[in-house]
Amino acid sequence: MSKCEECDADISVPSDALEGEIVTCPECGASFELVQGSNGFDLKPAQTVGEDWGQ
Repeated sequence: MSKCEECDADISVPSDALEGEIVTCPECGASFELVQGSNGFDLKPAQTVGEDWGQ
């Protein structure tokens, strides 16, 4: 179980999760990427890719 950096809600990490997977906060909808840490997984804000309109 990890804490959301945005709203401090609990985010459950699946037991079969892999590094690089994206998890979403059930409270605020923020997305985080799983990064292997010393004690399981850490959360880092997921990069959002915006639309590229060729500019």
